[in-house]
Amino acid sequence: MPELKIIGLFIITALAEIIGCYLPYLWLREDKTVWLLVPAAVSLAVFAWLLSLHPTAAGRVYAYGGVYIFMAILWLWAVDGIRPSTWDFVGSGVALLGMAIIMFAPRGA
Repeated sequence: MPELKIIGLFIITALAEIIGCYLPYLWLREDKTVWLLVPAAVSLAVFAWLLSLHPTAAGRVYAYGGVYIFMAILWLWAVDGIRPSTWDFVGSGVALLGMAIIMFAPRGA
C-alpha cells in the first residue's frame, strides 16, 4: 500500500509542476494575461512543498520524473488535444519503469 501512496503523491506533484509551467507558457506563447503568473507561482510553491512530503532521499524523489513524463503525455492528449503516438506511450512506459526501479527496489539496511 505505501507504493500506491507514493505513486499518488507523484501524480499530484507532477500536476503541480505541469500547471506551474503551463501557465507561464500561456502568457509567453499564447499572449494570455500576465496574471497567470500568480497561480503559476502558487502551483510551483505547492510543487516544491509536495516534494518535501516524499518519504525518501531527495535524489530518489526526483525519480518522480517518470511519472511527470507520463502525466505530460496525458496532458498532451487532454489539454493540447494531440493524440499521443505509440512511441509517446512506449517512452513514458520506459520512464515509469525506471522510476519504479529507483523507488521500489529492495534496499539493504
